[in-house]
Amino acid sequence: MTGPVLAVDQGTSGTKALVVCPERGVLGSGFAEVHPRHLPGGLVEVDPAQLYHSVVEAGRRALAEAGEDVVALGLANQGETVLAWDPATGRPLTDALVWQDRRAESVCAELTDHADELRQLTGLPLDPYFAAPKMAWIRRHLTREGVVTTSDAWLVHRLTGAFATDAATAGRTQLLDLDRAEWSPRALDLYGLAGEDLPEVTDTAGPVGTTRAFGPEIPLTGLIVDQQAALLAQRVTAPGTAKCTYGTGAFLLAHTGDRPRRGGSGLVSCVAWRLDGTTSYCLDGQVYTAASAVRWLTDLGVLSSAADLDPVGATAPDSGGVTFVPALAGLAAPWWRGDVRGSLTGLGLDTTAGHLVRALCEGIAAQVAELAEAAAGDLGAPPATLRVDGGLTRSALLMQTQADLLQRPVEVSALPDATALGAATLARLGAQPGLSVEDALPDGKPAAVYEPRIPAGQAAERRARFRAAVAALLDS
Repeated sequence: MTGPVLAVDQGTSGTKALVVCPERGVLGSGFAEVHPRHLPGGLVEVDPAQLYHSVVEAGRRALAEAGEDVVALGLANQGETVLAWDPATGRPLTDALVWQDRRAESVCAELTDHADELRQLTGLPLDPYFAAPKMAWIRRHLTREGVVTTSDAWLVHRLTGAFATDAATAGRTQLLDLDRAEWSPRALDLYGLAGEDLPEVTDTAGPVGTTRAFGPEIPLTGLIVDQQAALLAQRVTAPGTAKCTYGTGAFLLAHTGDRPRRGGSGLVSCVAWRLDGTTSYCLDGQVYTAASAVRWLTDLGVLSSAADLDPVGATAPDSGGVTFVPALAGLAAPWWRGDVRGSLTGLGLDTTAGHLVRALCEGIAAQVAELAEAAAGDLGAPPATLRVDGGLTRSALLMQTQADLLQRPVEVSALPDATALGAATLARLGAQPGLSVEDALPDGKPAAVYEPRIPAGQAAERRARFRAAVAALLDS
């Protein structure tokens, strides 16, 4: 079965859909915005209807632009976003708690004595970022009715009637036994979720059901969480390379082969994908605020849009002694301190917008460099190169800063929508049994390569300054 596929990436701030042909590339695209609500106390929620309507709207726009039938659908999702819903009607029973939401900190606090056990069992640290604490919070505070799942299971049910999630998304809940890639009775018990009806854990490629939501009947044959979709599209299919996606947050993933690596670095160990029943694993590190930090500077009037990063940054030769720790939604890996807030230090009357922009780029790049170093500690060697994708890779200033602080080449993907293209790859694999991963992947040539331009000593100094600023926050 050959022909174009429809790939849908349901993200935090919107849904992107592509019609992708193996021979002719992208034939059509569509986008629909989503508007999460950021509330006091670290709460982030979104109307589930927005998520579903954005999927349908983006998909229909992509199909209309392509003007061709598709043979399969692939769906990528935002991972740790959770809601309760009625499995009989598909009606949401709560708003969706977005992955950035921190309200489940109370659930995590109660489980502190079991943190090591949960990490060993699931690969994930105890943190409200993941789905299980949010699921438990919903059960305690909002409703005992229906089912409580990650957003993908609800979207799949709305689209096809199936009750399923893929192994990679299930691995983001802290309810999956990492070694067996099955739901863990012990983890469910610890979270008070033992009696829950949970979706079937499927391979990331294979038939799930069919949908008429976009008009014609289309089989759904690919399911995956967003960052692992980008990892696949970036052709990081074996140990030795890492990728980082710069979106709302920045997410660094390194492939670890066919067994999980539980190191002491603070990185997350999780499922990369499961194909034909065989599970591949990865290490995952998170920076909670990347494009959202740029948006914060924009809201303050320092920038007019993300496109201003380079021209405004070019007005200053360096950060002018300003250090920005952009922990505007807390610190994730390797620190796992969601309670910490960001800091701007070294400000003076001579500080300009250019200094602030350079300090932000340095703050994002320094956090990613910390993640790469942590991955090197767990894997025994640093990634030879870092492959990058996402909207912020359009900033030459950020990408050069990243190469400088990492002291490694940074390869910018020629694929602006790597997550959707990863979903397209899985849709093809699920629709064409016997097709190899290599043959299903998009072309891997980078659009640009940034080499380090500063000596290692200078990079170490800049990273030490950033680490000192983080240490001050952790101690405060």
